[in-house]
Formats: sequence, structure tokens, C-alpha cells
Amino acid sequence: MKRALLSIMTGAMLFWGVHLSNPSLSMAVTAKEQLQETWEQIVLVLKSARFDSKAEIDAFRIKIMAVISPRFDFAEMAKRSLGSHWAERSGEEREEFVNLLADTLARSYIGGIRSHENATVVYMRESNDMTNAEVETKIVTNGTKDLIVSYKMHLVEQDWRIYDVVIDDISLVDNYRSQFHRVITQSSYQGLVRLMKEKQS
Repeated sequence: MKRALLSIMTGAMLFWGVHLSNPSLSMAVTAKEQLQETWEQIVLVLKSARFDSKAEIDAFRIKIMAVISPRFDFAEMAKRSLGSHWAERSGEEREEFVNLLADTLARSYIGGIRSHENATVVYMRESNDMTNAEVETKIVTNGTKDLIVSYKMHLVEQDWRIYDVVIDDISLVDNYRSQFHRVITQSSYQGLVRLMKEKQS
């Protein structure tokens, strides 16, 4: 159940949050404006995308991974997801884990993109203290329950980067943290890394 929930969460978060262009070139100022800009650009990508062959799906995944990186703060997400276990990691281990988490998120979302491509996103409110922001949106779909999705973001060199996504009051980072902690305490950190690598393959 948790695995299915996590797949849905990551699919939705990446679909509504990725950014197509280099954020430093964006004219958007607020976190809300950058998310709105994201949606407009994602629509353009989906209109030109094809999924008729493995080669086309692989090419699409590579392209999306390239555009995800500037918008999501994977390092911050990894740090928060590991919680107290982050401080115990070496620099090399941290770098490896950030890459593993980024790959996990990228692989999870492609189905979410296709299943939500006809949905509409409504921007509801934004709280902003100049360095941290939270943007609440509603994903309106046909025939299924609407989703309330909140993006937690912080300002990094003039760009708003996502470090957590909350879907219907369930935090992606908190969900990961509880799962990762359970694996580490029952096995080891190395066991967690091994499990994530197995899922990659």
C-alpha cells in the first residue's frame, strides 16, 4: 500500500512541479509564478511527446531528467529524507544517495505524467516569507477525486526550488523518511542503498 501511494505521490509531484527551461533564465519571480510557468511549458512537452517505442520513452525520460534537476533541490530532499542518518554519512555517501533519490523520483513519475496529462491545475494560495514558500494547488481530474497538492520551496540563488511535496496532507519527504529509517534500523544504511540500486535495475 505504501509503495503504491509513494508511486502516485511521486508521479503527481513531478508532473506538476518540473521545469522545462533553465530557471535562471525565467522571468517568473514568485514561487507561484514559477509553478504556473512550469505547467505551461510541460504542456508543450507533452504535446510533442511520443510513447510508441522503448526508444521514445527512454528519450523522453532523459529529457525530463535534464529539466527536473534545476527545479528540485534533490540534495535538500535527500538530507530531509534521511533525517538523523544524514549526519552519519560521508561526503561520498551523501553524493551517491542524492543521485539515487533523484533517479528514484525520475523513474517513478513517467506513468504519473501520462495519467494526469488531461487534468487541470488550479492555484489556490501562496505563503511566502521571501526565502521560504508554500504554494497550494488543486489538481482537477475527470471522474476521480481532486488532489490538493502543496509545494514546499525555498529560494536558492533567485530560483524557487522544491524540497517537499504534500499531497492530501501526506508529505513525500516524511513518507520517505519513515521508510528509509525502517530499512536502516532493520538492516543498515548499506542495506538501504543496496535496495535502491536493485530497484534501479
